[in-house]
Amino acid sequence: MIPPFSLTRIHHVAYRCNDAAETVEFYQRVLGLSFRLAFSENQVPSTKEPHPYMHVFLDVGMGNVLAFFELPTQPPMGRDPNTPAWVQHIAFELDSREMLNRAAEHIRQCGVDVLGPVDHGLFESIYFFDPNGHRLELAVNTGSATLQEQAERIAPEMLEQWRTTRRAPAIGSFLHAKEFES
Repeated sequence: MIPPFSLTRIHHVAYRCNDAAETVEFYQRVLGLSFRLAFSENQVPSTKEPHPYMHVFLDVGMGNVLAFFELPTQPPMGRDPNTPAWVQHIAFELDSREMLNRAAEHIRQCGVDVLGPVDHGLFESIYFFDPNGHRLELAVNTGSATLQEQAERIAPEMLEQWRTTRRAPAIGSFLHAKEFES
């Protein structure tokens, strides 16, 4: 069934934070995001629950908004103990390897540990954590148009192989082999 509507973009993505002011400062200083909006209520508008919160919105650019909730009356933030820390993350795109390297250096100068760059075949990434423990990724696309087209073409077959075996399909191993492009 086709929905009777069409989405235009993601309005915002929201995560929890420990301290809204510290979070805004980190994203401004480390990633250059602009602080755009703040909403604060003592009662949740949608559920009417009596939970005070501060909701902050940061502009990532091109209509992309990253938001955070500080919830002072709730138990401390935790992580899903069954999900490794590397799984849930926010990835931002950069224009070039040079920008990726400059970003890594800047983030290190801000006192933040950086992992990478890591070559994923179609893109390269660096990884680090914000003050709330959210894993962040900066990525630059590096694969050729041919490699991207091949990856898109085989995606359904890869997914089907995964569904039936729960093992990484051999068909996708070329993504880490640059010789495929030649």
